[in-house]
Amino acid sequence: MNERISTIAAILCLVLLYFWGNGALAVTAPVEVNYAQTAKEMLAAGDWLSPQIYGNYWYDKPIFFYWELLAAFSLFGVTDFAARFFPALFAAGGLCLTYAFARRIYDERTAFWSAIILGTGVLYSVLAKLILTDMSLFVFFGGTLGAFFLGYYEGRRKYFYIAYACAGLGVLTKGPIGFLLPGLVILVFLLMRRDLAALGRIALPTGFLVFAAVCAPWYIYMYFVHGAEFVNTFLGIHNVLRATVSEHAQWDVWYFYLGIYFLGMFPWSFALPLALYRAWRVRPFIDVRTQFLLAWAIVVPVFFQFMATKYPTYSFPAFLPTAILTARLLVHNNQRLLKAGTILGMGLYLAVVFIVTNYSERDGHFSGKGAAAIISQTMKEDDLLVCCGDYTATVPYYTGHMMYELATREEIAARAPKEMSWNSKNVMPFLPIDELPYDRTVYLVLERHAFDAFEEIFTGQNWEELGVLPAEGKAKLRVYRRAAEIR
Repeated sequence: MNERISTIAAILCLVLLYFWGNGALAVTAPVEVNYAQTAKEMLAAGDWLSPQIYGNYWYDKPIFFYWELLAAFSLFGVTDFAARFFPALFAAGGLCLTYAFARRIYDERTAFWSAIILGTGVLYSVLAKLILTDMSLFVFFGGTLGAFFLGYYEGRRKYFYIAYACAGLGVLTKGPIGFLLPGLVILVFLLMRRDLAALGRIALPTGFLVFAAVCAPWYIYMYFVHGAEFVNTFLGIHNVLRATVSEHAQWDVWYFYLGIYFLGMFPWSFALPLALYRAWRVRPFIDVRTQFLLAWAIVVPVFFQFMATKYPTYSFPAFLPTAILTARLLVHNNQRLLKAGTILGMGLYLAVVFIVTNYSERDGHFSGKGAAAIISQTMKEDDLLVCCGDYTATVPYYTGHMMYELATREEIAARAPKEMSWNSKNVMPFLPIDELPYDRTVYLVLERHAFDAFEEIFTGQNWEELGVLPAEGKAKLRVYRRAAEIR
């Protein structure tokens, strides 16, 4: 009973930290704001089925994460706290899932330390506060594989249906990977066990019906409403293109996810290799439970290593089995390391939260909330909002005004969305520089990459500087206004 109370208290402390400071943490660019802006426009349009951004339909991700944001915005208003509510809530759910699964297959002590190790790791702590799909996928991915293993290990058919339902939610959150990758983990595990005959015991026909009932209705709706454009963009560009053409070529290296493990699981990342080595020397430890956890922990990053596009969060679902393996081995080998890691992890997390919540809004690099506050003081409904340099998407999100990116006609043509090209992500509105009107008051957000070109582009024009962000240190955003001319 005392161990159970300690576990509940520890998880509650971590959960409170996941919610702490979220109201002061500004939405950042370029990724977070895409989700927040999409949900904001969907809410305004009263359309909870078709994602849209900047007035255009947007097929980057499936619908489930937008539903989370829409629900939060409906409950709490369009606020920073609301935007981060469900990532923090799913982070709490991920800890509970990890604890429950580890306790079911091992014991109370292993379950307790599994939750602590996972919850105090760097990547988990960060993703608990970020407006991204990854924490939701983590829970559904973990639910899929956890339920499958319980069905397999305990011989209880009902768990297979839970696995299929979770896989359906994963597909609604991230696309086909939510089903295909757990399926690959299961296949590798069964091959390791030389038990492919188990495929006949996992309720395949009826389970697929459960899976389809969860995720198919939305995809069918999108196909009938948006047709081939949805299929070509969602499956072609955001799935096939990501797998075959690197979006960030500098990240396409063989050691990428190995580095993500050591950084993302810090301060626990160095403990698992040590614990594995010690356990190997002390006694045999490879049983069916360890085989499954190892298959899960290894297959996920290896799969994504073969994909052309790499992101730090892609291998995140592998952190659940990694945390359980680390806890299982350290509980029996090194109690001091467990305690030291917990103290270091909590201290690091508190430091990161303090820095981020106090400086993200003022910085002007990751968020344009400060610039939006300057503009909103005087901007009228019929004024024009433009930007030069990188598109600071958080400015239109916080001001509620459409913002146009200024560029030459040649640049606009070159960056226009094209079939099977990363240019398809350039859905922000553009405005040719030579069409900038003089009969309207114009607000200009100048991003740091355009500082040097400002005088050349706008020479001879009467721009009034309204503010610089950050106020101290090297400027990253500047805000200007040019009053309408009466002719």
